[in-house]
Amino acid sequence: MQKLPDLEAWAIFAKVAETGSFARTATAFSLSQATVSKAISRLEARIGTTLFHRSSRRVTLTDSGHAALERASRILEDGEAVEAEIAEQSTSLRGLIRISAPMSFGIRKLAPLLPDFMQQHPKVQLDIQFDDRQVDLVADRFDLALRIAKLHDSSLLARRVCRMRVLLVGAPSYFAQHGKPQHPRDLAQHRALQYTLMRSPAHWRFTHAEHGDYQQEVPAQIQANNAEGLTPALLAGLGLALQPEFLVDDDLAAGRLDTAMEDWQIEELALHLVTPPGRRRPARVQALMEYLVGRLGEAG
Repeated sequence: MQKLPDLEAWAIFAKVAETGSFARTATAFSLSQATVSKAISRLEARIGTTLFHRSSRRVTLTDSGHAALERASRILEDGEAVEAEIAEQSTSLRGLIRISAPMSFGIRKLAPLLPDFMQQHPKVQLDIQFDDRQVDLVADRFDLALRIAKLHDSSLLARRVCRMRVLLVGAPSYFAQHGKPQHPRDLAQHRALQYTLMRSPAHWRFTHAEHGDYQQEVPAQIQANNAEGLTPALLAGLGLALQPEFLVDDDLAAGRLDTAMEDWQIEELALHLVTPPGRRRPARVQALMEYLVGRLGEAG
């Protein structure tokens, strides 16, 4: 089985060749002189040849050492370069941010905010995936996700941005034909337009200040895995839907939709910014989070 190259020892070898001294190399790398000497001895034993001529006054390269020096120096330079680059990206506003966001909210609310951020930070690149499914941030290598949900315990780190009300809505034409439900049990006689990615999409849960909690199964007229996909049917008067307020606020203001059962509350959701485990975030990710909290928090 092939062994992993001893990259640390090759980097130390390159530095010894550069400084001409085990002691100066130890100082440069904050190592003990014994550690430097052991690394060179380990390397020579591994490759079966001597890399340095050692005397009490100086260290010089052997022919084998000269032959290895160029590529060993490249190992050291590449290692220093990649560490410097990643360190700079972690403390400066440059580099890639991968974001996951719900489809409708992402396009309606997130996307319009991004040009200002990009103009402020032109060295940042964004890769945005609009998808209502909850992605695996670690496996799919996302830096940040926006989630509208009641979050359960998780190893992920979540920051609440704003509340997100859910409303029972329908078109005036629907209410004119079928009447407005007054109690959740009335919904059994109504038609539902259901968002399938919500928890128990066919069972709608409500809470009343006096009557407590009530759950009602509602027959589905249409099911969809994107809430905005229900809007045309909703406006056409084909049924009722539980919709987040941001999706229906314009239609409510224009009178194209109306609310029902205002005294019954639907479980309130919240917009969260979710990041993978680990407290250290690159500066570019932290800056985007603060920007989004400032802009989206105003709407909440």
